Amino acid sequence: MNPQKIKQFVFTIALASFISGYSQVTVNQDRLEQRIFDLAKFGLQENGETERVAFSDANIEVNKWVISELTKMGLETHTDFAGNIVATRSGTKKNMKPIVFGSHIDRVPNGGNYDGCVGSMAALEVIQTLNENKIKTQHPLQVIIFSNEEGGVMGSRAIAGHLGKTAFGVKNSTGYSMGEGIMRLGGDTTRIAEVARKKGDVAAFLELHIEQGGTLEKENIEIGVVEGIVGLKWWDVEFTGFANHAGTTPMDARQDALLAAAKYIVAVNEITNSFEGAQVGTVGRIKANPGAPNVIPGKVVASLEIRDLSSDVIEKVFHAIKTKTEVIAASSNVQVEFHPLDTTADPAIMNSEIQKTIAESAKSLGLTFKYMPSGAGHDAQDMALIAPTGMIFVPSKGGISHSPKEFTSAKDMANGANVLLKTLLSMDKMVD
Repeated sequence: MNPQKIKQFVFTIALASFISGYSQVTVNQDRLEQRIFDLAKFGLQENGETERVAFSDANIEVNKWVISELTKMGLETHTDFAGNIVATRSGTKKNMKPIVFGSHIDRVPNGGNYDGCVGSMAALEVIQTLNENKIKTQHPLQVIIFSNEEGGVMGSRAIAGHLGKTAFGVKNSTGYSMGEGIMRLGGDTTRIAEVARKKGDVAAFLELHIEQGGTLEKENIEIGVVEGIVGLKWWDVEFTGFANHAGTTPMDARQDALLAAAKYIVAVNEITNSFEGAQVGTVGRIKANPGAPNVIPGKVVASLEIRDLSSDVIEKVFHAIKTKTEVIAASSNVQVEFHPLDTTADPAIMNSEIQKTIAESAKSLGLTFKYMPSGAGHDAQDMALIAPTGMIFVPSKGGISHSPKEFTSAKDMANGANVLLKTLLSMDKMVD
């Protein structure tokens, strides 16, 4: 047996041994669900739904509640300069780097009560379970509730050192800019650079999240072990024809930018499907000018988004779409230009040993699991730039997310929290 296989074998045996030692410690399912209900009260509307977009009054109030809960558990808690809530439980050994876990509690407009909230409230539940069972860890444990995840993973970008000042002017649906929002949350835009952590500052990072898709429910699987988070790229695709009178311009004499754009939209779907794999290509926005029923559109701007776990695949799909679109434009007698947008995220592959630890934790609990990619972006994507990172998925009912109909059962939430707990304890023994 070669040295690498011996190392993997020893790792697996040691991992199973560590996990079995904690087999009797589990979270309180009812308490975890109640925390989700309590969280939903912040921003509750007359129609019974909750609105809690980042920087809103509801966001400020819920942060105060979370800080109070963490403080009552004995954690040293503060708001950092990016508006993240950071709470630390001390370890038994000196000079050890923290194992960090958490998620977010801000929501998209007209969103649901589960999304990042499950991972955040599970983090609180894990801490309380450790306290109740008088379990001490060698590493400090650090809970982070990230700020403004839905509006551009703001808090985790700051920690990874990638939140530039140009982002401060971007506004969300509250009307506040990102810079104003940071200040509202108790941060300080003049000291953002101090939030950044270097590689090696964090021993490992874990995030529990709802799947936001229907794979786990459809396959009746309880836990998703995330292999990686897809990268994405955006473009504006601009078609320029000639605006003219719709009644007096013959069909064969038109330079119809919208007709070319329509063919482009069909091509995006066909070309993306022509590649093997799980890549996705989407046109989600289109604007035609001048926008009158009796005028042939002279200019159209459509979007393009491509996602995949491989940057190479994203580039291959893009170039195939671009080549086909240029042919469409030429045959339609219009011009086309692709403008890349500053909304790019590189794929983030999750740490292989943490993946194994999550899988072994699920197995020890008698839970079914599968390895799978994440098609949505998460704070873990930025944290993976500075630390070994892992993600745990639990099922989303009907595959619905970012909607008031979003739902994950109490049992599924507790399953995820228990996997999170056991993974943390195993990593505490094995991560240097």
